[in-house]
Amino acid sequence: MGLVPGRPLAGTPIQVAFIGSCTNGRISDLREAARVARGGKVAPGVRALVVPGSEAVRVEAEREGLHEIFKSAGFEWREAGCSMCLAMNPDKLVGRELCASSSNRNFKGRQGSPTGRTLLMSPAMVAAAALAGRVADVREVMR
Repeated sequence: MGLVPGRPLAGTPIQVAFIGSCTNGRISDLREAARVARGGKVAPGVRALVVPGSEAVRVEAEREGLHEIFKSAGFEWREAGCSMCLAMNPDKLVGRELCASSSNRNFKGRQGSPTGRTLLMSPAMVAAAALAGRVADVREVMR
């Protein structure tokens, strides 16, 4: 992964932020991530995606206006279903991109690039990383 043993992950630059998957795309997950994203902007050079875990979650999130919070912050709001978790459609890592991801697997090649790297974290932590452009502690972002 190109990480240095003993060096904290905080501050590590990311290129992609992915919120979603069937395990971390619940309405409660999206609410927490939107709370972090509200009023912020995705950092330059970061591609940020939000994919609700189901159609029911998408409908509820849109009813609550969460999609507008994400879009205003610079996230791409997607239809429910598989995405970066399985490297579906064009939602794939390219080269050695580093992704802050709320999916549940990070084995080699999982997000579409055999050299891509995935750091698993909660949806709120992914939102914080997307805004910071680096791995960030959501507790510090929300102060």
